[in-house]
Amino acid sequence: MHCLSIPYADDLLVTSGKAPRELEEELRFLLALKLFELHRLSLGKAAEFCGMAKLKFMFELGRLGVPVVNLQNDQIADELQDD
Repeated sequence: MHCLSIPYADDLLVTSGKAPRELEEELRFLLALKLFELHRLSLGKAAEFCGMAKLKFMFELGRLGVPVVNLQNDQIADELQDD
């Protein structure tokens, strides 16, 4: 497995008001969320990426107003078509 290391200054901890582990978990979640929004990761893979259960990840998306069903316009049209 590959590992990404992102350095950050101590003042980020101060401004966030979080402990290092909490901040790092939040940053992993936010990266997973953005990759999901960009259609780079599926819902399940995004949840796995940030170490959350799929249902919890879905709940967090909803809490932040991010649609769980993240389809492109052509995909929506396909879903709405009668067979």
